[in-house]
Amino acid sequence: MSRKGVVAIVGRPNVGKSTLFNRIIREKKAIVEDKPGVTRDRMYGNAEWLTRPFIVVDTGGITLQDTAFAKEIKMQAEIAMKEADVIVFAINFREGITLEDEAVAKILYKTKKPVILAVNKYDKKENFDESYSYMAFGFGEPYLISSTHGIGIGDLLDKIVEQLPKFNNESLEGETKLAIVGKPNVGKSSLVNSLVGEERMIVSDIAGTTRDAVDSKIKVNGIEYTIIDTAGMRKKGRIYENLEKYSYLRSMTSINKADIVLLMLDSSLPISDHDTNIGGFAFEENKPIIIIGNKWDLVKDKETNTMKKKEQEIKAYFKYLNYASVLFISAKENQRVHKIFDAVELVKNNIKKRIRTSLLNEIFNKAQLINPAPNHNGGRLKIYYASQVEAYLPTFILFVNKPEYVHFSYKRFLENQIRSQFDFSGVPITIIFRERK
Repeated sequence: MSRKGVVAIVGRPNVGKSTLFNRIIREKKAIVEDKPGVTRDRMYGNAEWLTRPFIVVDTGGITLQDTAFAKEIKMQAEIAMKEADVIVFAINFREGITLEDEAVAKILYKTKKPVILAVNKYDKKENFDESYSYMAFGFGEPYLISSTHGIGIGDLLDKIVEQLPKFNNESLEGETKLAIVGKPNVGKSSLVNSLVGEERMIVSDIAGTTRDAVDSKIKVNGIEYTIIDTAGMRKKGRIYENLEKYSYLRSMTSINKADIVLLMLDSSLPISDHDTNIGGFAFEENKPIIIIGNKWDLVKDKETNTMKKKEQEIKAYFKYLNYASVLFISAKENQRVHKIFDAVELVKNNIKKRIRTSLLNEIFNKAQLINPAPNHNGGRLKIYYASQVEAYLPTFILFVNKPEYVHFSYKRFLENQIRSQFDFSGVPITIIFRERK
């Protein structure tokens, strides 16, 4: 399964990073205000240029001044740079090169990543010769842009796509990449230690290509798995892992690389927004997912139906991940940890599952009889024919009278009809509606 490249936009405060971010992702997602320090939390968004999808990360401004958030923002931007494949270094054309710009450049020299210099807030064509003063940074030809007016953005995107690494389309036939993600202190490190412990054969450690983390290769029952970003959780990353907002990008990039996501929760605590944010990113990236409730040994007053109640609570919070399977473990006590690989293999089988066309059409014909589509956008949906197409994840094409007649609730109903007949647990399903000509 191919992964997307990650692009981080960095620079001192008030150079227009958030406006550039919004321009690239074509949304008004970041808070934009004309005063320094508004973007304190890192933001991400999906973008596409020349048919290449990639993830864009907006960061807080790096500053030398001893402001309330300066140290945190610098740390945050450094994490984003470590996780990124390409870095866009934004500076302000109107203010020229400042000491803070030079301080950011010094940080960037150490990254050994492709750096593209974007001189923002530029809107005078006749000043083009001034671009040469920015060559002194040593990042190659600068791109003079205006994020507000869209000047030079196409050329900048061309360069970004050119610098992004090429990722091969991979299948699950070889090793399976597992991302263990979750908020700080849910027990990710304990689980990794348990998985790569004495009972497991460590095949090799691979240095991460885009950061200091080390991915662990293990073999279980003759099947190879790669556990993503394990060292980053146990070594340098600990300072960041203890700060909730810094763990989010690490989770995001791990999810991006993974074939299957293991979302860890602390079973002994209520579910938090941070848990659902990480789950939301896995959902947006259309990833197969297994939810793991760790620290089951700390759950108090257990009864016969405690596990069932906890599973229902998780399903209620993660309604958008209704396809995810749920497993309760204790990594510290090594309880039910071995069941994780059984769950992973079940998900792998479900990804490859195919439904006969005749059977698929029977399911949808019955669905329309049980529950006819509601009127929507001036008409009622009619499904003529359905088939499953070749794709990495289960993908079904439905030929209909008008795709605009599909109400989102009816689409969900149709997906549930497939799931009621076939086990696709842990796996997202894609349904595409096409007009029959």
